[in-house]
This record gives sequence, C-alpha cells and structure tokens, in this order.
Amino acid sequence: MSSQLSKQEIKYWAAFNQISLLGPIRFKKLLAFFSRLSEAWQAGMNELIQAGIEPKVAAEIVSQRIAIDPDLELEKLEKIKARVITILDSNYPKLLKEIYAPPPLLYYFGQFDLNNDFPLAVVGSRKITEYGKLVTQQIVSQLVKSGLTIVSGLALGIDICAHQTAIENGGKTIAVLGSGLDQIYPATNRQIAPKIIDTGGAIITEFPLGMPPLKHNFPQRNRIISGLSLGTLVTEAGEKSGALITAKYALEQNREVFAVPGNITRQSSVDKLASYARLDISVVNSTLSIMEMKGLIKNLGNQKYIKAR
Repeated sequence: MSSQLSKQEIKYWAAFNQISLLGPIRFKKLLAFFSRLSEAWQAGMNELIQAGIEPKVAAEIVSQRIAIDPDLELEKLEKIKARVITILDSNYPKLLKEIYAPPPLLYYFGQFDLNNDFPLAVVGSRKITEYGKLVTQQIVSQLVKSGLTIVSGLALGIDICAHQTAIENGGKTIAVLGSGLDQIYPATNRQIAPKIIDTGGAIITEFPLGMPPLKHNFPQRNRIISGLSLGTLVTEAGEKSGALITAKYALEQNREVFAVPGNITRQSSVDKLASYARLDISVVNSTLSIMEMKGLIKNLGNQKYIKAR
C-alpha cells in the first residue's frame, strides 16, 4: 500500500483526504503537530486549533469525520487494488516535493517511481488538429527513444496522443487525473489505462475515490503534471487552453517550458520571421547568421532554426 507506513496508518491518511477543506497546507500542519495521523483523527477541536488549524475548519473536520470510516476507506482502496504513496515515503517524487503545497498523498495504479527517470510533461489542446497530432507523434516518439518518461493528463487531444505515442514506441508514461482513480475521465480514454500500466507507467491522482471530474479539479491537477516533470512541452494550444495553465505552473516551479513555434513542417520559417518583424529577408538572414556564429541559435537546415542551449 505504502512503502513505509502501515495499512493501519494509511487508512487515516485516506480518511483525512476525504475532507475537502483539508488541503496540502493544513495537512502539513497536522503532520508537524501530531506524531501520527491516527492521533490527529482522535483529536478534539482544541488540539486541532493548537496544530494551526483555523477554528472554523477544525469544527468542520470534527463534524465531517463522524461520517467517514477509515477502515472502509482502506477497504475501498484494496478492493480496486489501488496503491498509495505519501510525502513521507522515500520514493515520493523528489521533483514534486519541491513545489509549493505538494500533495500529501497520491493514489495510483501501476508502477510509480520517477526518482531515477527523466520526466517531461507533454500537453496541449483538447481540440487537436492533424498538424498537432503529427508534431506530437514526431516529438514524443523521439523523446521516449531517448529515454524520457512522458507525463500528461489523459485528456482528449494532445494528452491522449502523447500517451499513445509513448506506448507505441516502447516508452513509459504517467497519466495524472483530475478525478478519483475510480472515475477515470473521459470514459473514451479508459481503455488506454491498462496499456499505460502494462508498459511500466502509472495512473495517478491526489483526489480520493469517488471524486468526479469537477471543472475546478483540473487546474489543481495541472500543477502535479508540471511538478512531476523536469520541463513542460506544449505542442499545440489555443490562447485559453488549459495547457497554458500547466506551462504557467511550470514557470512558477522553476521548470523549463518548451513550445512548438508554429508549423514546423513548413519550409518558410525564415519568411515568417521577416513578415512578423517587418524586415527585408536579407536583413533577417544576416541577423540569423550573426546569431548562429555567436552560438545563440542552431541551424537545422531547410531554413529552420532553434535556440541554442
């Protein structure tokens, strides 16, 4: 169930995670004050307040836990063969632990140990175009062949394309849900879950069993996608795409952000630069040559350039 904690202790983690007001920050306060969460579960209002929980929230915890049975929570997890990793476990993802308010526990199916991997998030629009599909397949296939682990959100469009491409090329992929493990969404993507697990990957979530895919869960989910990863690649996204939220989290987490610059399959990248900059093509070409000599960019051929590292 957990690499370090006993089942008898894990059940209280799962029980507390059913209380919506108890987010990562308040969870951390309980862990700091009580030697075990089993003690926190029995604590009265005064003790919870002493732990740093606000009086109104403490009262809500005392009220809600009456209807929560820790043994039943453990039973439900075991019934679907779900596993749990806590922030106290040695194999909890090191990168994720670095972010602000990391999830205190994660539920998962499959194999979930990223500490020796090179994870990269690949995200984008749910309304995928043929170009978006093509470029995602091209890039992800090369990434997994280079040994990278692909992290995405199992959503329609770019996400599912990234997962599928990773699997087809013998790669490992991690899917992060915005719902409980028993509520995999969208339903059309449930069939890929066993394939992700069979190829050494995992389906993970911070949300408890029974949690539906509520709209406000997905920005919260996105911070985990970026938090698990060394960087985030956006292959195709509109101005209001949720993928840009993931990219924003990545920047806040001091991670790399990459984006596909327009249509990389076209042979007019230099022409576009001239058009956007409103400069003569000769000026653009000479500027690119100078930048290349200074090591600022690399020439990929066919008038395509990338920023040098």
